[in-house]
Amino acid sequence: MTTRSFGLPVPRNEDPRLLTGRGLYVDDVHLPGMLHAAILRSPHAHARILRIDTSRARALPGVHAVWTNQDLGPLAGPLPLLIPHPTLRARTQYALAPGVVRHVGEPVALVVAESRYIAEDALDLIEVEYEPLPAAVDLEEATRPGAPLIYPELGDNIAAHYVQERGDFAAAIRRAPHVIRARFSLERGAASPLETRGVVAHFDRQEGSLTVWDSTQAPIPIRNGLAETLGLPQQRVRVVAPDVGGGFGCKVMMFYPEEVLIPWAAMRLGRPVKWIEDRREHFVATNHERLQIHDVEVGFDDQGRILALQTVFLHDCGAYAAYGLIIPIVAECTLPGPYKIPHYRAEFKAVYTNKTQTSPYRGAGRPHGVFVMERVIKRIAEHLGLDPNEVRRRNFIQPHEFPYDVGLIYQDNAPLVYDSGNYPAVLEKCLELIGYDRWPEVRERYRAEGRYVGLGVAFYVEGTGIGPYEGARVTVEPSGKVFVATGVGTQGQSHATTFAQIVAEQLGVDPSDVTVVTGDTALFGWGTGTFASRGAVVAGNACYNAAVKVREKALQVAAGLLECRPEDLELAEGKVRVKGAPQRAVALGDVARSANPLRGTIPEEWEGPGLEAAGYYAPPRGTFAAGCHAALVEVDPETGMARFLRYVVVHDCGKVINPLVLDGQIHGGVAQGIGGCFYERLMYDEHGQLLNASFMDYLLPTAAEIPPIETAHVETPSPLNPLGIKGAGEAGVIPVPALFADAIEDALKPFGIRVDHMPIDPNWLAERIREARAERPPAEQAG
Repeated sequence: MTTRSFGLPVPRNEDPRLLTGRGLYVDDVHLPGMLHAAILRSPHAHARILRIDTSRARALPGVHAVWTNQDLGPLAGPLPLLIPHPTLRARTQYALAPGVVRHVGEPVALVVAESRYIAEDALDLIEVEYEPLPAAVDLEEATRPGAPLIYPELGDNIAAHYVQERGDFAAAIRRAPHVIRARFSLERGAASPLETRGVVAHFDRQEGSLTVWDSTQAPIPIRNGLAETLGLPQQRVRVVAPDVGGGFGCKVMMFYPEEVLIPWAAMRLGRPVKWIEDRREHFVATNHERLQIHDVEVGFDDQGRILALQTVFLHDCGAYAAYGLIIPIVAECTLPGPYKIPHYRAEFKAVYTNKTQTSPYRGAGRPHGVFVMERVIKRIAEHLGLDPNEVRRRNFIQPHEFPYDVGLIYQDNAPLVYDSGNYPAVLEKCLELIGYDRWPEVRERYRAEGRYVGLGVAFYVEGTGIGPYEGARVTVEPSGKVFVATGVGTQGQSHATTFAQIVAEQLGVDPSDVTVVTGDTALFGWGTGTFASRGAVVAGNACYNAAVKVREKALQVAAGLLECRPEDLELAEGKVRVKGAPQRAVALGDVARSANPLRGTIPEEWEGPGLEAAGYYAPPRGTFAAGCHAALVEVDPETGMARFLRYVVVHDCGKVINPLVLDGQIHGGVAQGIGGCFYERLMYDEHGQLLNASFMDYLLPTAAEIPPIETAHVETPSPLNPLGIKGAGEAGVIPVPALFADAIEDALKPFGIRVDHMPIDPNWLAERIREARAERPPAEQAG
């Protein structure tokens, strides 16, 4: 008998501390003598810096320093390229712009003062003379001859041109009985975490050590990069990612200028320095995501089986490409989804524009691919007069066909091979929960009431759990409590609970007796970070591997104490006890004490002191979760307003660690997906000015717009890791644009409206309805 915790809805270990105001965020860090920084940012999307005069700002009482690019010395060059690619003509941003600014919000000067108020006042005293340059703003226009060049030395604005192909698309499309061509697009959005970015840095000159508190998803790479950039030993640099109030991908982009500038300033001034991003800065200086335009061609037979599919698309990099080509590669690799496509071709151009640069935001290219593919499924069904779900069934990869090689190279440079799944079971469960068989009658009842309600369905496959690796250390203390340290940061994913469950299961203790610390390089200094739905898979399995080592060591030590063989023992209820004779037991804390032997008591076979071990996990390739969403959406044809009436999610992420946490992840993702399909869109004018850089104009959904979400799960364990788990961090957001488009088209079927882009808004919908009413007779509209 063991103490079970894995798979149970264990309450979150984090909640008592966070809900009683005992969390620690970057802005909660207050140090003696701390100074405050503010950053002068470009008001132009594209301009040459002719002159900067900082003399008046330097003279302001309370100002300690004003720096521009020419003051940075070794930091004056471009910041690191994070993920290179052979086709990428990479350009990365600078800590402070050296001579040309390439987007509104680019840093130009840094001020450090006694208070943020003084620093902000000093910014107003800096005189900058700009020579405005033409801006390349529209994605398509930026690719055309004669477009303003962001980097004249490149000759055009193409950052990369990349093609992947499986089979022979050109030959297959010629033979296809039916061919459809269409264009689909997703616009720009912002991650908008509750906590904006922030950095606090303190340099101890006596020790030569630097401590940085950073609202980041990747503290270890930040530590490594700072050590190299600032010329410090890694062991003298500590980076702490404390309680991070949301990340969603935008806080994984290493390095933002501020992450280098603030530690450098602290070293130069010999005093702690704090910088906290305001919301306006977040809109223009923190990375965006989403904008892609796909031109699609699909060939299929009379039964709706897909024979060939091609997407040729543009991806908006913004002004820089520090994160490489991850988003468009993920988009093209996600697009095939759960379907067998024998001949597939994907070609993209990543394009520089005079806008804030892009990097992964929750979903990270997957919503693009799913939107395109699920729209294609709907178009095939319309063309042949079939139910879209029947088209899905006829194209599904079947359970017996796993592992399934998609024939592409994924973002981790490994072959795109689905490890496990049961797509038909997921679909049927979702249709059953939403009441799909009864939908025609239900829809007619709505129509009889004069209500326009549609049912949308969308299916997706989510790549998760990519490498390279993560690690963890598990320690049993003499009190019997367990301490776990891992390098991944946490931004609300419940790592302190799920990792505790994994470890508790192996050591026979209650998860509440396991303390998990994440994101502090002083406690665990190896790893990569929290992104790409990889935390549970990669760090979770590292925790498991470490816990297994500790369990085996506990059995060895306890065997000596209980005078029996290790295989005769089990761990349960915080003890090591003899199987079948639970009265013969020793507390796990006493085992830990005995594992630190005194002089003269060291056993012959000794592995070292302490009931402690480190474990690592390096996945051979990514794991692939899947799911299906279905929803009822009602549209007011007079105003174009839409609201969700029901929302159902069926998800397969392999073995479930904690269903309570998993459902919370899905609910949060769905909320972000709803925001991204009907509320959130970043609007630029032709000069590259962001027009809606505040929550007055950039709308986020509230609790009133999010419906109750019903969830169910199908478990197909992954064969790639010991726990059989797959990631789920982005599952909720991925298919929402595709589902919303499907539901809107169904609701407005009498008007013949098509939705080929996201997000849409009430004005757009109302205008399409007015146009349809003007073009079609009333009797036809009523059909």
